Amino acid sequence: MAKPNGSSQTIIIKKYANRRLYDTSTSSYVTLDHLSELVREGRDFEVRDAKSGEDLTRQVLTQIIFEQETKGEGALPLNFLRKLIGFYGGGAQTFLPAFLDMSMNSFADTQKEWRKAANPMSAFEKQAKRNMAMFEQGMKMFMPTLYKASQTEKTTPSNPILEFQAEALAAMQAQMQAIQDQLADLAKKE
Repeated sequence: MAKPNGSSQTIIIKKYANRRLYDTSTSSYVTLDHLSELVREGRDFEVRDAKSGEDLTRQVLTQIIFEQETKGEGALPLNFLRKLIGFYGGGAQTFLPAFLDMSMNSFADTQKEWRKAANPMSAFEKQAKRNMAMFEQGMKMFMPTLYKASQTEKTTPSNPILEFQAEALAAMQAQMQAIQDQLADLAKKE
């Protein structure tokens, strides 16, 4: 991530044993809410243990997500969380991070397009098709035997990857419907 001003300097946040977070760029203590705001601004930061220098960025970002989810601002469907937990320790865990990263980047790009486009549904449908094609391509590359088996079995309700695909598409369709409803409400207010 780059700073809005064009600089790509990474902010170092030190985490102390008392759980306090110290922003070395501003020489001040900060909160998880502040780090959330940095993420939304597109500013890159690393969280390091103040004593050992260990990278704690992943744990702190996960903690931010946990805080948001417990505040009732959940963005992650229960089925998605269950499927995600199910992938830990399995063969899919090796390519899942890259796939999720690609999907989130693709979704973020699509959101930008939606804001510009008059008809966001067509952009969403195209993006959903591209995501499905990328997922299938990933499946072919990383798990060719499982992919071939799933192609021969037309009804595979016990295949977690195909279930994940279907649920991900259903979740995206539900999110798109919610966005369309919000846009319709905004159009009525104008």
